[in-house]
Amino acid sequence: MSPAPPKRSKLAFAGTRRGRWPALALWAALAAVGFTLGPQLSGAVDDSRVNWLPADAESTRAMELAEAEFDDSDTAGLLVLYTAEEQVGDAEYAAVEADRAALDDLAAPGETTAGPVPSEDGRALMLAVPVDAAAIEDEDNAVIADADAIVEDGLPSSLEAGFTGEAAIAADMEEAFSQLDGPLTWMSVGVVALVLALSYRSPLLLLLPLSGIAIASQLASGAAYLLGEYAGATLNNQNTGVLTVLVFGASTNYTLLLVSRYREELRRRADRFEAMSEALSRTLPAVAASAGTVVLALAVLPLAAVSSTAALGPVLIVGVVSAVLASTTLLPAALTLFGRAVFWPVIPRHEPGEDLVPAQRRHRIWGGVARLVSARPRTVAAAVALGLGALAVGATGVSAGLDQSRILTTETESQRVADRMAEHFPAGAGSPAEVYAPASEAEAVTAVLDADDGVARVPEPQASPTSDWVRIDAVLVDEASTAAAQDTVAELRAALDDTAADALVGGATATRLDLDEANARDAALLIPLIFAVVLAVIGALLRAVTAAVVLTLCTVLSYAAAVGAAGLVLDALGHGTVDYSFFLLGFLFLVAMGVDYTIFLMTRAREEVPAWGHRVGVLRSLTLTGGVITSAGLVLAATFAVLALMPLTFLMQIGVVVALGVLVDAIIVRSLLVPALTLWIGERMWWPGPTARPPGRERAGERREPAGASA
Repeated sequence: MSPAPPKRSKLAFAGTRRGRWPALALWAALAAVGFTLGPQLSGAVDDSRVNWLPADAESTRAMELAEAEFDDSDTAGLLVLYTAEEQVGDAEYAAVEADRAALDDLAAPGETTAGPVPSEDGRALMLAVPVDAAAIEDEDNAVIADADAIVEDGLPSSLEAGFTGEAAIAADMEEAFSQLDGPLTWMSVGVVALVLALSYRSPLLLLLPLSGIAIASQLASGAAYLLGEYAGATLNNQNTGVLTVLVFGASTNYTLLLVSRYREELRRRADRFEAMSEALSRTLPAVAASAGTVVLALAVLPLAAVSSTAALGPVLIVGVVSAVLASTTLLPAALTLFGRAVFWPVIPRHEPGEDLVPAQRRHRIWGGVARLVSARPRTVAAAVALGLGALAVGATGVSAGLDQSRILTTETESQRVADRMAEHFPAGAGSPAEVYAPASEAEAVTAVLDADDGVARVPEPQASPTSDWVRIDAVLVDEASTAAAQDTVAELRAALDDTAADALVGGATATRLDLDEANARDAALLIPLIFAVVLAVIGALLRAVTAAVVLTLCTVLSYAAAVGAAGLVLDALGHGTVDYSFFLLGFLFLVAMGVDYTIFLMTRAREEVPAWGHRVGVLRSLTLTGGVITSAGLVLAATFAVLALMPLTFLMQIGVVVALGVLVDAIIVRSLLVPALTLWIGERMWWPGPTARPPGRERAGERREPAGASA
């Protein structure tokens, strides 16, 4: 008993005898465009601080004022710390003074090295070199290398020297970001290749999908480059790194779904083009709904206040669109070129009467899962829900507020030197709060700074060379990335609002404070919108309100459980405190993308139920989709797990939570919870649409496959 034939989609042309040639010709042209423009994406990336900040935040306005009035846009501070076991003597001071003169050669045009600044304990000296900001972005870190050579030449044996400050931190970050291009791509390729090889054990089914995914990835990179070059989209290493992972993961999901259905249809039909057309027409609704959910969820991101979050939306949308088009047009055309031989050495043969063979005989493992769910749906649903709920409780213990000194997963020299500096200078000496005010308010601002217990030292104001603004670099008592330093900045802003309304407080601590607050606001705004998108898409796809509500709640429970599990793993890795954007982006990827597997299952159920009845149709759907959905989940989890190997703490944390969440969703929620609830609720799951079947159809279906609840 076959499900009713679906309406043929216009996109199914790529699997026809004549349509494959135009599809391949079109993709040859698109591949040429992609491989021409894609490599240019890395050169268009701009990781300037303003591209990560809330556009209207006080720290952003302070940064823009600094660039306009103090010409700070082209310099970054490189701090050189000299420490001694005993008091610094005249010989050591003279050596540092000589370094100061030599380091002037590395200073930006018109700038000079400041210092030496002695510590209160007399055991440390500090130099501040304002270097060219563009120079520290070189892959070879030439400025740092040159400075190191100057300092090491003639360094007294009694002194130990090291580098920290904005320039040194930026150099460490640049080295970390260099791993988000080639290495990330090749690791993603390796993961996908491994899963495809294990799933199909066919050389062609390894090479053809990988080639299509590579073309889709380059096309997405080229489109992102054009968005940045001509549409003003912000490109940074965060969104381009996630773009690579997203395209590989989504493309493989859609590929596995199509290839699995194509193989199934080849057993039913003698003609490969009929089999491909049927497979495409059957899978396109699920793929379109899955991709549509992700695209609509990404479309709300430009509403975010944080610039880096807002920039993710348009860049990742082109990635999803490229993945869908390659999977539904390029791949079908390529597969039909080789016919059944594409599955060699395990070639599916045409088997008349295939529909009459119980699904459990062809899929023994998933037939067993279906029998388990069928025997006790309420027990299975309750047990799984309680287990996920227990994990979800752990999500309440995940703390936000990632210390910026821990932004990289490995300890760097700049971090170690900053820790040493805090032993001799006020902890905030390396990154002072930058207070900007009109010269007429300088005295009032200085008084506010002097009166605050969180401020260690207030230097003389620096006058702007082009206007009547001044800058005061207030050294804080606490290290710049700590919550205590943020509290001090918040207190200063509140006090200055009353005494110097035009004053702005910027700097690293103020930036972190504004980012944390904006991320919290973004999560409160965007998470409900993403939830509504998922609910609406599932409802429209299945034409069932009950199913939409139940399935969306299952997905949210899966997300909460994933966050709880990730908290345990991250604690064990020593990175338990997460960035404030962790919850929003984790929700986006897990809910918008994790719902794929529920969509794949329930669209198949919607197809099978009219032919077999509710109970039989649901269990057949579970049996027939179990293998492909689990494989797809493993691929997506593995590709996001690649991010967990990156040296950036934020991306590592996102990789962990998404990988765990996808595994929970694909293996537990989709395989056990969703089908068990669907059986428990019964035909009311499809309310208010038509339930199952013409009269008597379910009974006939049950008689046909009684064993194991018809799986």
